[in-house]
Amino acid sequence: QVQLVESGGGLVQPGGSLRLSCAASGSIFSINVMGWYRQAPGKQRELVATMTSSGSINYPDSVKGRFAISRDNAKNTVYLQMNRLKPEDTAVYYCNVIQLGEAYWGQGTQVTVSS
Repeated sequence: QVQLVESGGGLVQPGGSLRLSCAASGSIFSINVMGWYRQAPGKQRELVATMTSSGSINYPDSVKGRFAISRDNAKNTVYLQMNRLKPEDTAVYYCNVIQLGEAYWGQGTQVTVSS
């Protein structure tokens, strides 16, 4: 089993920045993909950013140019730098890890963008 612990959420004004972190622990052998998803009230969970072990990155158009994902393989940690935040970025953000074909999820961290 892989455990994921997220941190860094909170309340921020429009145009502000936040940095999320997610540390993986437990039975870690070979993490293939680390990433972030989000779910706003009444909406489906959606992709925010993913990064493979080889460094390939994927963002949806809604966050491209504003968000940046990075990972520290030595620490089994993935980060999400979020800049120029908008009210529509408000959601619970979930860390996701895929290892040997199995997906693991964090407990989620709330991000609220409001003035």
